[in-house]
Amino acid sequence: PGGTMDLAYVCEWEKKPKSNHCPSIALVCAWSCRNLIAFTTDLRNEEEKDLTHMVHIIDTEHPWDVYSVNSGHAEVITCLEWDQSGSRLLSADADGHIKCWSMTDHLANSWENTVGSTVEGDPVVALSWLHNGVKLALHVEKSGASNFGEKFSRVKFSPSLTLFGGKPMEGWIAVTISGLVTVSLLKPNGQVLTSTESLCRLRCRVALADVAFTGGGNIVVATSDGSSTSPVQFYKVCVSVVNEKCKIDTEILPSLFMRCTTDPARKDKYPAITHLKFLARDMSEQVLLCASNQNSSIVECWSLRKEGLPVNNIFQQISPVVGDKQPMILKWRILSATNDLDRVSAVALPKLPISLTNTDLKVANDTKFFPGLGLALAFHDGSVHIVHRLSLQMMAVFYGSSSQRPVDEQTIKRQRSAGPLVHFKAMQLSWTSLALAGIDSHGKLSMLRISPSMGHVLDMNMSLRHLLFLLEYCMVTGYDWWDILLHVQPNMVQNLVEKLHEEYMRQNAALQQVLSTRIVAMKASLCKLSSSTIARVCDYHAKLFLIAISCTLKSLLRPHFLNTPDKSPGDRLTEICSKITDIDIDKVMINLKTEEFVLEMTTLQSLQQLIQWVGDFVLYLLASLPNQGSPVRPGHSFLRDGASLGMFRELMVVIRIWGLLKPSCLPVYTATSDTQDSMSLLFRLLTKLWLCCRCREENHITEPDDTLIDECCLLPSQLLIPNIDWLPINDGIISKLQNKQLVRLQFGKAPGLVGHTVSSQFDAFVRAPGQPKIDHLRRLHLGAYPTEECKSCTRCGCVTMLKSPNKVTAVKQWEQRWIKNCLCGGLWRRMPLSYS
Repeated sequence: PGGTMDLAYVCEWEKKPKSNHCPSIALVCAWSCRNLIAFTTDLRNEEEKDLTHMVHIIDTEHPWDVYSVNSGHAEVITCLEWDQSGSRLLSADADGHIKCWSMTDHLANSWENTVGSTVEGDPVVALSWLHNGVKLALHVEKSGASNFGEKFSRVKFSPSLTLFGGKPMEGWIAVTISGLVTVSLLKPNGQVLTSTESLCRLRCRVALADVAFTGGGNIVVATSDGSSTSPVQFYKVCVSVVNEKCKIDTEILPSLFMRCTTDPARKDKYPAITHLKFLARDMSEQVLLCASNQNSSIVECWSLRKEGLPVNNIFQQISPVVGDKQPMILKWRILSATNDLDRVSAVALPKLPISLTNTDLKVANDTKFFPGLGLALAFHDGSVHIVHRLSLQMMAVFYGSSSQRPVDEQTIKRQRSAGPLVHFKAMQLSWTSLALAGIDSHGKLSMLRISPSMGHVLDMNMSLRHLLFLLEYCMVTGYDWWDILLHVQPNMVQNLVEKLHEEYMRQNAALQQVLSTRIVAMKASLCKLSSSTIARVCDYHAKLFLIAISCTLKSLLRPHFLNTPDKSPGDRLTEICSKITDIDIDKVMINLKTEEFVLEMTTLQSLQQLIQWVGDFVLYLLASLPNQGSPVRPGHSFLRDGASLGMFRELMVVIRIWGLLKPSCLPVYTATSDTQDSMSLLFRLLTKLWLCCRCREENHITEPDDTLIDECCLLPSQLLIPNIDWLPINDGIISKLQNKQLVRLQFGKAPGLVGHTVSSQFDAFVRAPGQPKIDHLRRLHLGAYPTEECKSCTRCGCVTMLKSPNKVTAVKQWEQRWIKNCLCGGLWRRMPLSYS
């Protein structure tokens, strides 16, 4: 099929008169669930004596902002592996050294080597983190179900090793070329326990290996000596801790010979096994093998099955076999094999844990084109094929710049005789299988889109359903959804946001609360992709900020007596404010126990910036009510959002009480009259608007009356309406990729992309260069050219100072909420001082 795979962007290194890349050395890459890509290159120094083995880490939204570090590995890097959280990276080399990298100050573009282990002089051929026991199954056939629990079910899966109380122990396992297996365990105190054991008594050379995990907590290792005439061996590895020491036990499992070596027609055609991979880390029953010669390859998929052992009639008569008592054995059976292919240069396996109801090849018609069912094969002619992970049937094709669409055999022969072609030496699929990253011999990164329909003609609803299903999966797992946004066109945004909200509202109240901020962040990232919804991005980020402020300020309230009822002061505040609909703020205050609101004066003063934002935003919303017919104006969606208006109302009451304790913590308004009580005025108007929304939610159609609109019209003559500091335009790549034109980028050089269709819509809400900058989380003004080091969110562009200027506990508590991630869940990256 003419499958739809196209290049989204390529990012290459600056061209120099004399290249210092070493194209002959193998490369490796890894893609994390946070959409960070790590890859290696090897640089030759000017004297051409020593090689520097580099590790590069990029965020897919800012590929040019590469973090390159001299790994310190003495030999070529053979393995890279992300942990399940996407925040730590393992690298291993051909000298037996394994290093663990983690973020410095939780910054995606700053990494440091913290711990490691060594098997001196023994090259590592396979590497994996130990399993943490968390496994989710996707039921594609139930993508239309209303309950997330039916679509994504938790699979019973034991961790590789547990601490006291069942907590999974962190660590890694590696296989070396001499047949050793080494396990390193990270103790809670930071120490590393390492143990090494031979896979079997008769040690032999291991050219290729892979690691997988079983549901019972065991580890399965597959090995090959590289020759297709030798068997592919499998071992069960059990790890335990005895007397503070790591213990490894190994056991031999059934082995297999590749089918191509037993076929008389192909017996000696493919002498070498070049790729050996389990289909998934937690799928030890299925393995993919690739055998090659100089010009071509063949790929086979095998499955481990339990089979009944036939019992001789003599023994049947002595002891008849009844039902389940029949003896069973484990046996490898071939599932499928390809015909002769061009020579395979790299293999990428899907990471989506799709649950196939049967391991046969009968998959429901509407799910057989689902992207997570395909694995990627890269070839030496520069092309990439997506094939079904079980049947190995073609699903999609990409022809690289150096590969032409084959027409006949003569064309193929001319291609092969034309000299060396540029091809992917390392390749990885994203966590939703909607994108593929390939690294070629020059270290150039290519980002490919993989169509949700896999190139087959599906109606719009089916493609939307695929995207919606994967967005829900990311919402439940917490994985980054950047690769899904690659496929969202402006005309899909409204539909996706509405359907996502519908699915969210069908879940139970507890799950809704857990996912409440994630869905808002997801809606914001979708709305950024369409000019008709761009203003809503501001609203969604303001809502995230409001939820965070509300949680933080309520958490500061303390019950006056410890033996209080079940409800916290924050819950009682919400209950009383929703019951008492009085428009007079002082009458609402009377019903609250004011002693629960008593805080230290320094704490109240330190919260002034957050309190000021609440006051400014309420004033801005009410002043914009007369213009509510304009949906392109930020704040529009708040005017019909009863829950958010209720939160603002609660906060106004809290702020009023705190103002009695320390007047200087109150929001500052510039009023035309000295005698005007601004807080009372705004609370009165806000309550009237909130009551209108409340009636609307109870299916009583109530629009703001003329009196309320007239009073809001008068606000600009009574109070100075503040300018709200909306988020800056994100300088990421995603919105520039919608026209499906290839974008060419260079590592280390931010692109000067023009013609962004959405930016003109956003101009009114953005500070121009040279205007004062603001710390979006602390609401502090940084000046036009900040001197403090800052960090920005890789997704929404939110900017905040790297180091805290505060010493008050309450503000530190606020800042600790965002130490690892932004409001929207995005990772932080360090910004240069000249970011303005």
